[in-house]
Amino acid sequence: RDKLIAGLDVPLGGSMLEVGCGTARNLIHAARRYPTAQAYGFDVSEEMLRTARASVERAGLDTQIQLVSADATAFSSDELNGAPVFDRVFISYALSMIPGWRDVVSCAATCIAQGGEIHIVDFGDFSKYPTWIQHTQRSWLRRFSVIPISDFEDELSILASQLGLESKITRLYGGYAVLARLSLS
Repeated sequence: RDKLIAGLDVPLGGSMLEVGCGTARNLIHAARRYPTAQAYGFDVSEEMLRTARASVERAGLDTQIQLVSADATAFSSDELNGAPVFDRVFISYALSMIPGWRDVVSCAATCIAQGGEIHIVDFGDFSKYPTWIQHTQRSWLRRFSVIPISDFEDELSILASQLGLESKITRLYGGYAVLARLSLS
């Protein structure tokens, strides 16, 4: 997550959106790293949003970060307090929890400004790990409704191309994670 945030490179005075912001941990880190950016986040869980709002307020960032409730598979920028488009949209370990993950990426693509980017980090296939560790890791993740996406790198690359986005996808830590940057030129 921290590698994703460091690579956002939000322009001065720009805007960023986290899809599936959960507790706002990432948004708070991103807002501190890019203090001139306006930050937005949404989650479908009201319980997560309650925690997120309290965390944002505690961090003193409630004027920089706006949070709303929305469904990641069917959101539009209209739901996000009138922000029409974003310089950066990011999704951290959420796609593997959403069966309609392609819809999430497609919605995100409609919300990026010209020259904008979508940054994604999510679980990989653990392919460089011994088989027993792969099985253990997948079993552990299932306990939290996390299902790593089969052929994620290839599937995401194909989807990006269909959406007219350039993609740079990197496998991290022996397949533990995938880091992607989808750009609108």
